[in-house]
Amino acid sequence: MEPPPPPLLASAYLPIALATALIFLVSILRHRRRQSATVRKYNLPPGPRPWPVIGNLHLIGALPHRSAHELSKRYGPLMSLRFGSSPAVVGSSVDMARFFLRTHDLSFIDRPRVAAGRYTGYGYSDMLWSPYGAYWRQARRLWKAELLSAARLRQHERARSQEVRAMLRGLYDDAPPPPAVRIMDHLFTVNINVISRMVLGKKYVGGGDGGGGGGGSSSAPTTTPEEFKWMIEEFFFLSGALNVGDMIPWLSWLDPHGYVRRMKRLRQMFDRFLDHVLDEHDGRRRREGEGFVAMDMVDLLLELADDPDLEVPIQRHGVKAFTLNLLVGLPDTTSVTIEWAMSELLRNPGVLAKATEELDRVVGRERHVTEGDVASLPYVEAVVKETMRLHPVTPMLAPRLSREDVVVAVPSSTGEHDGAGAVGYGIPAGTLVFVNVWAIGRDPGVWGPDAGEFLPERFAGSSVDVLGHDLELLPFGSGRRMCPGIALGLKVVQLILASLLHGYAWRLPDGVAAEELSMEEKHGLSMPRLVPLEAVAEPRLPAHLYAAGL
Repeated sequence: MEPPPPPLLASAYLPIALATALIFLVSILRHRRRQSATVRKYNLPPGPRPWPVIGNLHLIGALPHRSAHELSKRYGPLMSLRFGSSPAVVGSSVDMARFFLRTHDLSFIDRPRVAAGRYTGYGYSDMLWSPYGAYWRQARRLWKAELLSAARLRQHERARSQEVRAMLRGLYDDAPPPPAVRIMDHLFTVNINVISRMVLGKKYVGGGDGGGGGGGSSSAPTTTPEEFKWMIEEFFFLSGALNVGDMIPWLSWLDPHGYVRRMKRLRQMFDRFLDHVLDEHDGRRRREGEGFVAMDMVDLLLELADDPDLEVPIQRHGVKAFTLNLLVGLPDTTSVTIEWAMSELLRNPGVLAKATEELDRVVGRERHVTEGDVASLPYVEAVVKETMRLHPVTPMLAPRLSREDVVVAVPSSTGEHDGAGAVGYGIPAGTLVFVNVWAIGRDPGVWGPDAGEFLPERFAGSSVDVLGHDLELLPFGSGRRMCPGIALGLKVVQLILASLLHGYAWRLPDGVAAEELSMEEKHGLSMPRLVPLEAVAEPRLPAHLYAAGL
């Protein structure tokens, strides 16, 4: 007869389970005591009571900017949240944007050390995630004075014009008979070609000779436009995702959503591409020796990295990080903005007709739109502003991190006042800071009762711009951390949108009513459409203007 079975294994682990539960309970009690002490010490802004461990993460849905907006209706324009173990505040008004981005910009200029910065930001060495300090200040100066200066942008105007005309030609080839085209496919192609020629000197993605920008190469990476588009979309999604490991560090090893695994894979894919690009550019520098002349932004970055007078050396991973910032920033943000603009125009035929009439009056129908025409197209400019108001490409600006304890006064009729009819709330050092520009752009107190409607006329004769001066309209942010590519982004958005409206008559596919067009969003660091926009494009210019080479 066999011996009796041993006692259940569960009984052996019972003491461990009880000890774990006790530790968990003690952790919760300590967390609550620390939370209560913090609230008493700093008088934190109002907000929902956090749950143990997860904080307020359960209140943040698939679209965080909308979740934060709904919460702000209850708790006010300055709201305190807790994301796991990370304290956070969200500002949802012009006054709060001014406080964080202008008045106390230096107090809130740092970035949190999140997984996206570690992996896709090359160890926090890019412009987005690098912490405030000598390295970031130097990078900001170099980007403004060298990479994206007015002279540098003028140097590449011809490349932008050629690629926009190639886009118009591509649409023409797809046009007869008139099927519905997926607009984002054409937008991404033109934008990645523009930025590739500016940054890399030629069109590495998908081959091509780059219109004289350096020629193709049999050794070029085999990355297809579709693959590269996926890589860019993945970059923006992962950069904006709420990664559990960032919020609850002791759970980081679980990687429950697989975000870190995806970041590592994406980093490897970009590494292969960027290593090839840098090796090829280095090879030309060595071959040409003293006669070498920088032809593109990678050439310039490599020269800057060799400068012995730099305050902080730029290593190879820094060059790759900056190159990646340049490559992914323009194609995604400009394409997303133009697709939203086209969506709103197709839903508002009267606005579309006004923009088209202005283009016919200023440009005519015997030539293409140029960058020089943009200044004479105030209504098209108003369409762009109104699009950026309702559909800011970054609905909640990338998170900042407070560097010191700060007190902010918020108007209120209750609470501990500062003597001027306002409550003084404390924001401790180490707090995550978010500015909800999507909520500000739809605030009836700023934009009136029709704040949710698409009305470019609201900008007629208005001095409000998107350059960070007017805090009610912040698609590029404001302060020292605002997007350094604002000038380039505006040029490309305005030129491409004007060219699309000038070159083609647009309508929704048969059977799709304007009021039925989906306007749902998809979350990421940027805010693309959930469903790609499809529309019918019918040429409206003489046929020879769509010919190759023009």
